[in-house]
Amino acid sequence: MDSIMQYAWLIPLFPLFAFIVIVSFGRQLKEGAAYVGILCTGISFVLAAMTFWARFQPGATDVKTTVDWLEMLDKVVRMGFEVNQLNAMMLVIVTFVSLLVQIYSKGYMHGDERFPVFYQYLSLFTFSMLGLVISPNLLQVYIFWELVGVCSFLLVGYYYFKPEAKAAAKKAFIVTRIGDVGLFIGIALLFWGTGSFDYADIFNAIALGRLEPWMITLTAVLIFIGAVGKSGQFPLHTWLPDAMEGPTPVSALIHAATMVAAGVYLVAAAYPLFLASETALNVVAYVGGFTAIFAASIGLTQRDIKRVLAYSTVSQLGYMMLALGAAGAAGYVAGTFHLMTHAFFKALLFLAAGSVIHAVHTQDVFEMGGLWKKMPVTGWVFLIGCLAIAGVPPFSGYWSKEEILGAVYAAHRYDLLWVGIIAAFFTAFYMFRLFFLTFVGQPRGEGHHEVHESPAVMTVPLVLLAVPAVIAGFVNTPYAPVLGEWLLDGSIGALFKETGEHAAAWVQVAAILVSLLGIGLAYLMYAKRSVAPEAIVRPLPWLYQLSYRKYYIDEIYHAVFVRPLGWIGYGLQFFDRFVVDGLVGLTAKIANFIGWLHARLQNGQVQTYGVVVLLGMVLILIGYSLTVQGGVPFAK
Repeated sequence: MDSIMQYAWLIPLFPLFAFIVIVSFGRQLKEGAAYVGILCTGISFVLAAMTFWARFQPGATDVKTTVDWLEMLDKVVRMGFEVNQLNAMMLVIVTFVSLLVQIYSKGYMHGDERFPVFYQYLSLFTFSMLGLVISPNLLQVYIFWELVGVCSFLLVGYYYFKPEAKAAAKKAFIVTRIGDVGLFIGIALLFWGTGSFDYADIFNAIALGRLEPWMITLTAVLIFIGAVGKSGQFPLHTWLPDAMEGPTPVSALIHAATMVAAGVYLVAAAYPLFLASETALNVVAYVGGFTAIFAASIGLTQRDIKRVLAYSTVSQLGYMMLALGAAGAAGYVAGTFHLMTHAFFKALLFLAAGSVIHAVHTQDVFEMGGLWKKMPVTGWVFLIGCLAIAGVPPFSGYWSKEEILGAVYAAHRYDLLWVGIIAAFFTAFYMFRLFFLTFVGQPRGEGHHEVHESPAVMTVPLVLLAVPAVIAGFVNTPYAPVLGEWLLDGSIGALFKETGEHAAAWVQVAAILVSLLGIGLAYLMYAKRSVAPEAIVRPLPWLYQLSYRKYYIDEIYHAVFVRPLGWIGYGLQFFDRFVVDGLVGLTAKIANFIGWLHARLQNGQVQTYGVVVLLGMVLILIGYSLTVQGGVPFAK
């Protein structure tokens, strides 16, 4: 079976081939470009599934192949690929979700005049993420990391003629670049300290004590800053909700299995580095915990269906970071397990939301309502996604969320446990608020009599995503932790001194109760309407506004960073235009004047030449006369 893993390097190449073909023949292919992208991504998915199955077999070992790329004195930089438990799982997730998104996009983007361009971007995005996943060293990760960022810029700004889309694309690019600077510095410091970019060499250097504790902490935090940018953690989360300006399939791809997953994946892939620094782990845990409850509290009041899901993504990514930072071996398993289940149910929710938007032509949930009878397939799959993310058993999200809360409890991190429980309540409430406002009650918008179910090319991917959203959690239950044991079987598992006790039964009960409480409150307020939302908002209107305006983070950033930097930019522009350009312009004018004067003297007229010669002779005679008569001070 190891022979199959030797060909894992082919998995990213098929989407790259699709990109090249569509770029070359997109005008001729038109909407046929979808078949190229779907076919190539489908082949990648088959190869990824075979690779995962091969790595899952008992006795299978990691596969790593590298070639020398650059030589710098005594240092050699290598490129290649690696297959281990973590990235074998990620390969399946990325290819599966990308394949379904590409199939769905064929229906969603039908009739778009830039249809082939959209599939170019999708294919390049998939290639970039797959390349990042199988990279065996941090330099190669960084190359694909930046390529993922470029692709997200192109996809978020796909509707470039809309000012909001252009602004969102620039914001995503700039904000994530802030985190990327931290990642770049961290990688450079690790190379300086260890002489290598390879994960294995860095981890060996840490184990042998070749890095000082302060250096380990600094580099781990810097790498985490890169993850904060990509995975939308506070305070670099503001780009992610604005990225909803892109087409809905893009939102599903970015917010489910690709770009935002990259940050969590990077922390998990570099976990031995973080394990060597308790301070770095605490930074990860508390940033993740704060992000989880902070974003969930914003999702309570949003009106845009995609923005609710966007803040939900930020919150769930915070959950993953909380687990990775707080709970050792159990947290590592829980965080990566939730990364897997979240990819399925969040892609399902975004694509189902796209189906709704495609039908009603609005994103405001208060202009929807009563869609259950008209869109039964979309309604059922959306309900499945809501039950999964709310943590209702036996759906997949329950098992991974319970695993996180249990791991945090077992690690005796009770402050973070309560953060997780409150965030779970918020999640259940705002997701079913979204469900009831969209599918239950009477239609509130215009033109709902024309609403109908989306075509099969859009609903079939929804059904296929609903299946793992229901059953994926069973691969790692407290009674059969198959995935957890597999993830810890190998070098990563050897780093943990103990796996920790399992959570008390009351944590499992609490996880279910807070989810049911959130669902029940949403039902009373937005379905049965026996509790008026205004009754809760009226006593604390400022709190509602604080949540609805996203705690004014964007406004604060605009006042503290954007506006001052803008004035600095205007000052530099003034200096450049009137000082630098002024000096350059003055030099040019002097040269032009000399040239003009020379041209006036050399005008081809004999009379002018004669006058010049005469004046010259006169001046020479005057000077000579003064000199001979001693009329000048310097005469001899």
